[in-house]
Amino acid sequence: MNLRDLRYLVALSDLRHFGRAAQACHVSQPTLSMQIKKLEEEFGVPLVERAPRRVMLTPVGREIVDRAKHVIHDVEQMKELARRSRDPEAGSLRLGAFPTLGPYLLPHVLPALRKRFPKMELLLSEEKSDVLVSDLREGKLDAAFLALPLSDDRLYAEPLFEEAFLLAVPSGHHLANARHLRIGDLVDEQLLLLDDGHCLREQALDVCELAGAHEKPGFRATSLETLRQMVALGNGVTLLPDLSVRPPHVQPEGLELVRFEAPAPHRRIALAWRGSSPLDGLLRNVAATVRGAIAE
Repeated sequence: MNLRDLRYLVALSDLRHFGRAAQACHVSQPTLSMQIKKLEEEFGVPLVERAPRRVMLTPVGREIVDRAKHVIHDVEQMKELARRSRDPEAGSLRLGAFPTLGPYLLPHVLPALRKRFPKMELLLSEEKSDVLVSDLREGKLDAAFLALPLSDDRLYAEPLFEEAFLLAVPSGHHLANARHLRIGDLVDEQLLLLDDGHCLREQALDVCELAGAHEKPGFRATSLETLRQMVALGNGVTLLPDLSVRPPHVQPEGLELVRFEAPAPHRRIALAWRGSSPLDGLLRNVAATVRGAIAE
């Protein structure tokens, strides 16, 4: 048994297809099948239930995959620890961000990160928050930008900044020229919101509950850009995070932005990583650099 064969088994578990698993592992399908068979012979039990057009793991196969994931993760952590001990700021750093933050945060912080860590390769991934948390746990990411609070006590979160929400309304809306917008001004308004799974949706719903506003029925967007265009067309109002309205992002014609008076509704953004990560010192420096770039 070797680490390579365990990777093959994990890939097969994730993809449930010999061909796709072989492709993901950069080997031929016969090679992968043969190594899985050798694993089964070594363990003395079947790990995979082979059916036409379907691959399933046996109960013991599932348990072994769970343990294999921990083994692979621990080995990767050992390799990373050794490499980082030689040069903590060299090599690659796998960062994640959720869709309503990443495209708007990165233009502001990447120049500062490149300047501060010139030898570091940044590998960026964009996923919904629940996927990012899962990827952090499994070691697929080194750190991720997430909204607080986090419910996973295995992750450490370094607070970065608070991001205010603005109200986006169509031109001519009765709140478009408000100078001192209060939460209570949203009472009975119907807000356009994102689809399930976006943390911004939950944050906006919290504001709706506080303000006495409601979600507009029959509509859910998949991105902030869709929300922006729908507001510009006069189909409702929405909340937009501050970074999404800063340059270089331009608002469509027909959309007006209104700021809330203090204390404005906001979300708290943090950089999160595993509490056991050997990159703790480096990630604290990354967080400080991001915090400084946003404050400028």
